[in-house]
Amino acid sequence: MRLLVLEHPLPGHGEAEYAPHLKAEAERAWELHQAGVIRELYFRGDREEAVLILECDSAAHCRSVLDTMPLVRAGLIEFEIIQLVPYRGFVRLFAHG
Repeated sequence: MRLLVLEHPLPGHGEAEYAPHLKAEAERAWELHQAGVIRELYFRGDREEAVLILECDSAAHCRSVLDTMPLVRAGLIEFEIIQLVPYRGFVRLFAHG
């Protein structure tokens, strides 16, 4: 199952609190990418927040994977998980009537 994941920083934290975790965050993201769990990884163009595409068995599995990220464990960010389903709109092109 494909899932769109949006990072949201938790309020009340400054840049200095993030810095000690950033290398470990990148290392964990690399491990998950190499394992085929993180399929795509971006930063938003309008702010410094990650956007990920994950391949997981379920939203619960996705949540358990994201909970291993150092910035989540440090209580600095949270993730919004959106389950993706195949686009079915093309059927309109071939519908009769």
